[in-house]
Amino acid sequence: MGPTMQAFVERLRARFAAEGQGGALWVAEPRGEVTLDVDAAGWLAAAQALRDEFGFDQLVDVSGVDYLTYGSDEWDTEVSSEGFSRGVEGKGAGRFAWGELPNGAAAVPARRFAAVAHLLSVQHNLRVRLRTFAPDDDLPVVASLTSVWPGSNWFEREAFDLFGIVFEGHPDLRRILTDYGFVGHPFRKDFPLIGNVEVRYDAEKKRVVYEPVSIEPRVGVPRVIRDDSRYLTAADEAAAREVKP
Repeated sequence: MGPTMQAFVERLRARFAAEGQGGALWVAEPRGEVTLDVDAAGWLAAAQALRDEFGFDQLVDVSGVDYLTYGSDEWDTEVSSEGFSRGVEGKGAGRFAWGELPNGAAAVPARRFAAVAHLLSVQHNLRVRLRTFAPDDDLPVVASLTSVWPGSNWFEREAFDLFGIVFEGHPDLRRILTDYGFVGHPFRKDFPLIGNVEVRYDAEKKRVVYEPVSIEPRVGVPRVIRDDSRYLTAADEAAAREVKP
């Protein structure tokens, strides 16, 4: 991490570490990326401070995240005679109910839905990720950032449409990608991967009709190559030919 980024991180810590200064939890710096986690109550105030005090004048994106299956592995695998792993049972996203543990999960996460904003300071050539978790999983609500960056309008509508996150104070919060009569939020991890309904045009009724989905859910078969002879070195080949006593 360069001196400019180091100084920026120290400023963030000094500004948000104290209780009451936007409700910050911690600043993470994995892979040179800076993430600022704040409580939902301090989400809007933190956004205003980043814009006015730190020069983050450009909002790149606002998105939702569903941490339902975070840290879990969908696939139970076994190594086949051909040398690759085969998925033998799948019970992951879209195949279990909220509160039911997927394969490999130690526990249901304490907080499920998060809103994430990616910010850019053109003046200082810096980026930061601002994240907050909705306090209620049944009705995830966070403050709208439209009063700070008006460009967040459509991003927040997308997060509402796909994840069901309600942005309080948004001037026109309604679906933006799915159909008018769509039920549910398709990017939630427990939304069925095959969907709930399918549509077709009915020639007799002369209109589009909705019907229960006819696709049968199935488990895909991932192939993971463990060894590939194309990348063997001369030493590897010699060791493979060596006769063990």
